[in-house]
Amino acid sequence: MGGLILGGIDIFSLQFFVALANVIFVDLLLAGDNAIVIGMAARNLDTGQQKKAIILGTAGAVIIRIIATVLVVKLLQIPWLFAIGGALLLWISVKLLTDHNEDGNVKAGKTLMGAVWTIILADAAMGLDNVIAVAGAAHGHIPLVIIGLIISVPIVVWGSTLFIKVIDRFQWIVYIGSAVLAYNAAKMITEERGLHTFFEHSPAIKWSLILTCMVLVVAVGYIVRARSSQHNQQEQNA
Repeated sequence: MGGLILGGIDIFSLQFFVALANVIFVDLLLAGDNAIVIGMAARNLDTGQQKKAIILGTAGAVIIRIIATVLVVKLLQIPWLFAIGGALLLWISVKLLTDHNEDGNVKAGKTLMGAVWTIILADAAMGLDNVIAVAGAAHGHIPLVIIGLIISVPIVVWGSTLFIKVIDRFQWIVYIGSAVLAYNAAKMITEERGLHTFFEHSPAIKWSLILTCMVLVVAVGYIVRARSSQHNQQEQNA
């Protein structure tokens, strides 16, 4: 009995569930700041309207994110853009370890629809990293994009506080996440149509490149974070 094939992949196969877990993990990892923005956008509303704003805003954000990611997946089919996307995802994986976003300037909506629009627009403006990363993690499988985002975005919205606390408490999760992003980025580069034949016949070089990218990203992120921490400590002691 054959499986159900959707977008060129059997949705009941282990391969599908591993790939789906990859997409969800990547989106959860990068969406913490978006969740904070969603909470801040609805903070001026009463409790009942806050829930409505979050639900409607999340629904709008999911739709916009799916459309944007599907467009990016389609664009990545253009020759050499897959490799460029992989290089960009490598930068995002380093940025995850070194960047500290400030979202305190997000204006809270004064009305239900004002908050909903703020949530949708803020998520769209901040979601470029997520879109590129999810498109890379999905490796061209649009059903993975849609299912993964439908699952992960609501989790981020309602579980954002817990998820952020977990990351703050267990810093190694961020390093694992960056390594996963680097893995996806390197795979995008090796699966570029102009390079695929070479790497297909040179698996040792392919996996050496993937491993090197993962190690370099984690190492660079660690060094930058250590220097930043040392600099902050010196400023506090001054």
